[in-house]
Amino acid sequence: MTDDQQAIRDRILVAALAHVAFDGWTQRTLKAGVKDAGMSPDMALRAFAGGIPDLVDHWADWADRRMLDDLAAQDLAAMRIRDRITAAVKARLQVMDPHPEAARRLFAYLALPPNAPLAARLTWRTVDVMWYAAGDDASDFNYYTKRGLLAPVYTTTALCWLADTSDGHADTWAYLDRRIADVMKVPAIMSRIKAALSSLPRPSRIFRRARN
Repeated sequence: MTDDQQAIRDRILVAALAHVAFDGWTQRTLKAGVKDAGMSPDMALRAFAGGIPDLVDHWADWADRRMLDDLAAQDLAAMRIRDRITAAVKARLQVMDPHPEAARRLFAYLALPPNAPLAARLTWRTVDVMWYAAGDDASDFNYYTKRGLLAPVYTTTALCWLADTSDGHADTWAYLDRRIADVMKVPAIMSRIKAALSSLPRPSRIFRRARN
């Protein structure tokens, strides 16, 4: 996608967000966004050939880019990994602050069974962006482990955020801190398990002894 194409899609998306609260993530919303962006009606199909799933996909990409902009203004290098991840999740959710109803409608849309593959793909992409922003460059099994652990943390925290009425989403951030703390315990636990397993005799040796 060229920068010009992305800019056009961004304009339509931002214009459409005002309509999502009333019409949901629908063709009607997309057409209204195109009109409000001052573009010709055929641009809806040209910019989002995949229809609403394509629009939802672009919303996720747009929000991920806004998150990265926010993180770029923070001194991540001075933070611990857990604090970088916490900052990333916060930044991603705060992108939705001006659009709470659009976010609520989005989660309802993604919760529909036919949209499960799309929901999984977008969640994975977002947590992948978060880990890379935090400085993670794992390419082994840890790559999948870290993202697999963060995905449910992000999604459950997002659901908490949607229902949170506390000042400044204090309850959500407290919940996030607890969940991140749990995630950070897993590598240490796995290391201890591996160490314990490595000290056990190999099954092949036990079987050989049994035969003898």
